[in-house]
Amino acid sequence: QVQLVESGGGSVQAGGSLRLSCVASDNRFGIYNWAWFRQTPGNEREGVASIAPDDSITYKDSVKGRFTISKDKAKNTLSLQMNNLKAEDTAMYYCAAGYLVADHLRRIEYKYWGQGANVSVSA
Repeated sequence: QVQLVESGGGSVQAGGSLRLSCVASDNRFGIYNWAWFRQTPGNEREGVASIAPDDSITYKDSVKGRFTISKDKAKNTLSLQMNNLKAEDTAMYYCAAGYLVADHLRRIEYKYWGQGANVSVSA
């Protein structure tokens, strides 16, 4: 069982920046595909960004150029730097880990989930 603990998030005005972090309990950090998802009330959880074991990265179109996903294998930490935030980025954000992931932004591919971090962007 992999435990994921998130930190960061908060409230900012549009155009501002926030950084999310996720620390994993499993030292086999490098074998997993890692991702950030987000969810708003009444909506499906959607993939925002993912990073594979080979460090290849996938972004949701609406965050390209604004969000940056990264990982630090030495610290078992996944991060999401979010710049130029928009009101539509407001959501609960979750980090996730999956093994042998085929569709990198598909929720069902991921087995382990963090508890969520709230991001609120005011217009």
